[in-house]
Amino acid sequence: MGCSGFFNCIGKDGKIYDDLKYVWLQGRQVWMYCRLYRTMERFHKPEILQAAKSGGAFLRSFARVSNSGSPWKCAFCLTRDGKALKVQRTIFSECFYVMAMDELARVTGDNDMQVEAAQMMDQLVHWVRVDSSGLGRPQLPGDTPVCSMAVPMMLLCLVQQLTEGRSGEQVDKYQEVGSWCVKQILQHLQRGGTAILESVSVEGKELPGCQGRLQNPGHALEAGWFLLQYGVKNGDQELQRTAVDKFMEVPFLTGWDTEHGGLFYFLDVDGYCPTQLEWSMKLWWPHCEALIAYLMAYSQYREPALLERFAQVYDYTFSHFSDAENGEWFGYLTQEGKVTLDFKGGPFKGFFHVPRSLYMCEKILDSILEK
Repeated sequence: MGCSGFFNCIGKDGKIYDDLKYVWLQGRQVWMYCRLYRTMERFHKPEILQAAKSGGAFLRSFARVSNSGSPWKCAFCLTRDGKALKVQRTIFSECFYVMAMDELARVTGDNDMQVEAAQMMDQLVHWVRVDSSGLGRPQLPGDTPVCSMAVPMMLLCLVQQLTEGRSGEQVDKYQEVGSWCVKQILQHLQRGGTAILESVSVEGKELPGCQGRLQNPGHALEAGWFLLQYGVKNGDQELQRTAVDKFMEVPFLTGWDTEHGGLFYFLDVDGYCPTQLEWSMKLWWPHCEALIAYLMAYSQYREPALLERFAQVYDYTFSHFSDAENGEWFGYLTQEGKVTLDFKGGPFKGFFHVPRSLYMCEKILDSILEK
């Protein structure tokens, strides 16, 4: 622990197989520790707070790198001692830096961290809505601008984070950004409301070719609970219903493997074979998001069918991903449900989707039982 930060590459039995540190996973882990510490009594322990502070200190010391004249770009991957190894031309390392700093500010009372989170958020909104040149992505002649659902989803998640439990100027500032995010996400509802497409044109139209036809059922379900949460908070009944009927039911009904169970990773809306090699695999995180989505939907509407969906996902998830021998969850299964990559942590799987899902489901179940 001399270098601080967290190891991300963890084998099936907990052994470290690579000491690289991924910034977005570091941010997620700091956020998760802080959220558990702040909102669940049994995790309100000094060692959890200390781990979060240590991870936060590592991020503040090493995550930010100067890029194209902007001091606010974060590295994607760092060496064990914090040297930048790789920078991605996307916004996701920065997004989880914002989440980590804001949540850490809430548990430590460190105002500087909250200011840092707000500044980074301003930078993100600028990149997404005004000028993306700071991301270092040259505009090539054949490359038309595309709207990926991940971007407004992530910004909406940050709006929720930065406004939760706060009032006044801070909330007003993000009201318009939140509304913009919702409109952008709703553009991905295509084909007369029968499909959620992962990418659309900047005008909100279907794109040609494989890219335009691509569906990611787990991502759509995650967008569903983001929209439902936002709709409930803002008293928007229509958005709540759209979240459940379109962003949950549509991807679930098309994305569930009726032969082997589980959610496909990618699908082509016209039934072609997706070009992604992993399209038919079953990954841990879409199932985590589906658990949250359907339990949240049931909590809101109390429709038995929604609870049945939750149970269906629950049965598959806990019988296939959970590792009874060594603990934690496997992340990657074949279409038939056999473990194909047996590590517990890697560049894309960290301490986030599993604990967030368990945490949120427990919170929702508590609220249902209280009522």
